[in-house]
Amino acid sequence: METHLLEDFAKRKRAKFFRQQTFFLVMVIIVLSALFGFLNPRFLSQGNLLAVFQQIAVLGIATMSMTLLLISGGIDLSIGSMIGLSGVVICKMVMGGYATLPAVVIGFLLPVGCGLVNGIIVSKSKCIPLIVTLGMNYVYYGLALVISQGLFLSLKGKFTFLGRGRLGGVPISVVVLFVVVIAIHFLLRNTKFGRRLVVMGGNEQVAFLSGINVDRLKIANYTFSGALIGLASLVLVSRLGNILANAGEGYELRALASAIIGGVTFEGGRGSVLGAFLGVVLLGIVQNGLNILNVSSYFQTFTIGLIIVIAVVVSNLEKVRKT
Repeated sequence: METHLLEDFAKRKRAKFFRQQTFFLVMVIIVLSALFGFLNPRFLSQGNLLAVFQQIAVLGIATMSMTLLLISGGIDLSIGSMIGLSGVVICKMVMGGYATLPAVVIGFLLPVGCGLVNGIIVSKSKCIPLIVTLGMNYVYYGLALVISQGLFLSLKGKFTFLGRGRLGGVPISVVVLFVVVIAIHFLLRNTKFGRRLVVMGGNEQVAFLSGINVDRLKIANYTFSGALIGLASLVLVSRLGNILANAGEGYELRALASAIIGGVTFEGGRGSVLGAFLGVVLLGIVQNGLNILNVSSYFQTFTIGLIIVIAVVVSNLEKVRKT
């Protein structure tokens, strides 16, 4: 009898897995990779696959930041400007004769401070996070323009290892990406902080009644998410070697799209780090594959938009089926 129950439980778990959005994402990624590889064998080469992950490293880290916020019921549309502001400050300091280490540390801490400010405003004002962070997006972008005067700023050949260095043949930025993904997965699944974020995202009132300091948790989450954006900025500026104030433009929307493709919802309390990561990988594969096939950038934009719409519809249908 016990054996029969265990077998039945295992069957139900397998059936649940095959219905999950992450499974379908894996299948789509495999099919697209095979298709692009068939159309151009260079796509499946080791060098190109490493290049795909190197290209999505910054977006992947930014998506982990966005995932934390979405799961907790928040959002931050200022992360792109935070990336640009951080990079501008780093390059401005290096060009001004400051040592690289202090410039990098300040550049990393700047988005942390921005996240703290966002968290305080969102939690204390009780305003909609989307509107608050949309406004702060212009604030941070304006600061980046003031500091850079709209000019290209350069690292003068310094601090290249994080964005261009390799560790055993693997780009360091890719190693950083995987470390971040694993760390965020562990945080959400195995720490009190992560579990409280999920509870708050599911129902903020219930979280408050259960003894969670909701305001403090929001501030901590936005601050921690800012730290992830600081890391993403370091990877980006290290890879590019120079920067403009709008260098981070669009990262907030692509991070949001990747998370949504991976099954993370606006409602909060639902989603997974693995799904969000697979969403990043899917966008990276589509963009790289279309580039290799010399497809117009206009059509690439259309294709990515279509993928996002399909992912949202599929995710919503799954939610409706469960209710």
